[in-house]
Amino acid sequence: MRPFDYSRPAEASAAVAAVAGDPGAAYIGGGTNLVDRMKLGITRPTALVDVREVLSDRIEDLPDGWIRVGGAVPNSDLAAHPEVRRRFPVLSQALLAGASGQLRNAATTGGNLLQRTRCVYFQNRAMPCNKREPGTGCSAVGGYGRYNAVLGASEHCVATHPSDMAVAMTALGARVHVLGPAGERTVDMPGLHRLPGAEPERDTVLEHGDLITAVDLPHLPLALRSAYRKVRDRASYAFALVSVAAALDVVDGTVVDARVAFGGLAHAPWRAHRAEEVLRGGPTTEEAFREAGRAELAGADTGPGNAFKVPMAVNTLALVLRELTAEEAR
Repeated sequence: MRPFDYSRPAEASAAVAAVAGDPGAAYIGGGTNLVDRMKLGITRPTALVDVREVLSDRIEDLPDGWIRVGGAVPNSDLAAHPEVRRRFPVLSQALLAGASGQLRNAATTGGNLLQRTRCVYFQNRAMPCNKREPGTGCSAVGGYGRYNAVLGASEHCVATHPSDMAVAMTALGARVHVLGPAGERTVDMPGLHRLPGAEPERDTVLEHGDLITAVDLPHLPLALRSAYRKVRDRASYAFALVSVAAALDVVDGTVVDARVAFGGLAHAPWRAHRAEEVLRGGPTTEEAFREAGRAELAGADTGPGNAFKVPMAVNTLALVLRELTAEEAR
């Protein structure tokens, strides 16, 4: 057991000051990922700053039609909220595809976005890992690669991002509110999470001390026709090999607009801009859906054990899009 300090500030600004002033400090909300990393010895904070009491746990309507989700809203509450289920089924489905009921009750919106990879080498301190210890190497390159990234990876890291919720929010174009030592700012999704490049230890664009206070979901009518599909090794409590979040606006058999994001393929939730371009203005046919997937995966870089992800991603996207257009086809 490694000792650490614990505090529960009364205000968000005090929490930010406490973490920003201690390079070894970390925020804790639900702790569903942080505590696991502490048990494994991957993360060794000198202090934990509990932010559950300083962040909102409410889901509120905004005047412009957006919905604001407090940083401390439990994943289970967000998934079950009537307006989220109605207006953003893709998000509700993504949340329900993650973890277990008990973990969803504890996990928070802000914490879910910041969870770290479950790469087996990152979680094994006996193995070199640039994400855990920069400059030591990436054991996953040439190693066990079933879960490795096929898009946006680098020689320094081939790990994938684990969050289901983040994939749906990336497809929706959510807006993240951040409070840091320099004040408040917003970060759009995609844009919160980073590709590894030469700094795989940095998962996001946030700096030490930055705190996610809320996430805004946009007024997006096409999200009424949206869905999330996750392909995994087990029926539950497993991370995605491939996942797809998609939303469509279809008129008379033609795709007017589309939003697509993939999970399980990259270091960050992957917004599929190429696939969206192919879909827009095209027919709602099986071949058009597959062509969109092939266009997005054309630049895939596979390694030992993960080449199957390319056809799986194409097939999963086509399946989700078929389901979203099935009623119109009838």
